[in-house]
Amino acid sequence: QVQLVESGGGLVQPGGSLRLSCAASGSISSTYAMGWYRQGPGNLRELVAAVTSGGNTNLADSVKGRFTISRDNAKNTVYLQMNSLKPEDTAVYYCNARIGSRESLVPYTYWGRGTQVTVSA
Repeated sequence: QVQLVESGGGLVQPGGSLRLSCAASGSISSTYAMGWYRQGPGNLRELVAAVTSGGNTNLADSVKGRFTISRDNAKNTVYLQMNSLKPEDTAVYYCNARIGSRESLVPYTYWGRGTQVTVSA
């Protein structure tokens, strides 16, 4: 059994910063790609950023230059540093990770419950 737990969401003013964290725990064998999705009111869920176990990153065009994704493989944790936040960044942010568990050789994509980020003056 594997679980993802997000933290760091909250209310921030435009131009402010937040750092999201997501820690994977449980019967983990191997952790592959990890990342963040978000879904705002009335919008589809979209990929924000992802990082491979080797450190290669991919960011959505809308957040390039403002957000940074990183990970600590030893802690099975992924971070999303969000700077210069805009009202349109308001959304529920979901942690996503592809993980191989000790129960199965087949990797599975896990999702966190989500954390609310609100950018408002």
